[in-house]
Amino acid sequence: MKKHNFSAGPSILAGEVIENTAKAVSDLNGIGLSVMEISHRGKDFQAIMDETVALFKELLDIPDGYQVLFLGGGASMQFCMLPYNLLNKKAAYLETGVWAKKAIKEAQFFGEVDVIASSKDKNFSYIPSNYNIPKDADYFHITTNNTIYGTEIKEDIDSPVPLIADMSSDVFSRPVDVSKYGMIYGGAQKNLGPAGVTFVIIREDLLGKAERPIPTMLNYQTHVDSGSMFNTPPCLPIYTCMETLRWLKKLGGVKKMQELNEAKARLLYDEIDRNELFVGTAAKEDRSLMNICFVMNEQYKELEQEFLTYASSLGMVGLKGHRSVGGFRASTYNALPVESVKALVEAMQEFEKKFKK
Repeated sequence: MKKHNFSAGPSILAGEVIENTAKAVSDLNGIGLSVMEISHRGKDFQAIMDETVALFKELLDIPDGYQVLFLGGGASMQFCMLPYNLLNKKAAYLETGVWAKKAIKEAQFFGEVDVIASSKDKNFSYIPSNYNIPKDADYFHITTNNTIYGTEIKEDIDSPVPLIADMSSDVFSRPVDVSKYGMIYGGAQKNLGPAGVTFVIIREDLLGKAERPIPTMLNYQTHVDSGSMFNTPPCLPIYTCMETLRWLKKLGGVKKMQELNEAKARLLYDEIDRNELFVGTAAKEDRSLMNICFVMNEQYKELEQEFLTYASSLGMVGLKGHRSVGGFRASTYNALPVESVKALVEAMQEFEKKFKK
């Protein structure tokens, strides 16, 4: 049976990306060696790194003056590494969910943290607005997409201080004006590749301003100077990221991907709003294009597990909502085909026919 993979992460990858990665694991470009066993300092892997960086710059239209890094430790390491390098006195944070809270907690080890707005009062079901960014902050940090709660910041904020964004779960899903950001980072395992590599896009003029000594491995300058190869990088995940970016370019780039993502989301949100059995949990104006969260309408609450079982019988995986919110979460990342969304909509319609009171 064909599987419809709605998992929040690690998540779906395009079929040809998996196939090409599998070939490289067996034999990279006919050289008789696996991509997992070649030297990261040899010409074969250097070509992979160079192409991956070039595709990042091309597809996101990254201007001059920025560096693209590939590091270990996940986005969670960046919660610490970012303030280690950039927070001297005070940083501003927008609190929009669990990952923003974790980032705030780590930053507090390094200086004053001003949480300028939060949606905690309504269980992070909306994106705060009408806040003021302090001009004396070293930077302003946002989490653009909140996987657990299904909210998303879909525009590039104008900030009087360097804007830092965790884009782990929506990078490459829409065009981004990188020039408005001081730094963009994220784990690969939601929209880019497998777990194990973290990308960092950082503006060069932010480097070298820390008023504290920084351990070598936690210093961005270390990785800029060594082309992300100060130590052995996560070679296989980087290769898969390259294949994903090749696939994305072939499809038409991020503008085309935005069109496809908006169409998928519209299809599912329309059904949630129409169907008597289900209700969306995020504020409509802040609904995510990547993680569509919904629950059973109160009078049908007892049918939640039954719907999950039914969907599973149709080959749908990863639909169970995060334990902190319950219900359902359909992650509609770039690689998820529209056919999977149509299958979910049909399942919801059939379930409604059977149980509608």
